Amino acid sequence: MGRVFLVDLEGKTYNCKFCKTQLARADQLISKAFHCSSGRAYLFNKVVNIYFGQTEERTLLSGTHTVTDIFCRRCGQILGWKYEKSHEESQKYKEGKFVLERVRIIDGEFDSEFYIDTRSSSSDDEDTM
Repeated sequence: MGRVFLVDLEGKTYNCKFCKTQLARADQLISKAFHCSSGRAYLFNKVVNIYFGQTEERTLLSGTHTVTDIFCRRCGQILGWKYEKSHEESQKYKEGKFVLERVRIIDGEFDSEFYIDTRSSSSDDEDTM
């Protein structure tokens, strides 16, 4: 297949959850208020270390858009999509922007493999009574 060349980002980043490849700098984040079929999603100005799938028309919550799925360049996992064209005038600001599904990315400063949840769960609360 050949060697995969990746862009190395400086500063706080968002990374692929599956292989930890850097995808976007935090200063490229536009909004955390997006939604997708798997839950929350983030809108970015620029994303790197990806490749594109087929472009297609897709009906989303905000209307019909021309989108292209995006995949991690290192591990091949689907990460989200790129807005190529919005058919409604109020949605034109999305054109050329990228959506990363929250369940498929991690915060680069926070390595999920070593995260310990210190919040009490309902079973912990019951044991203390």
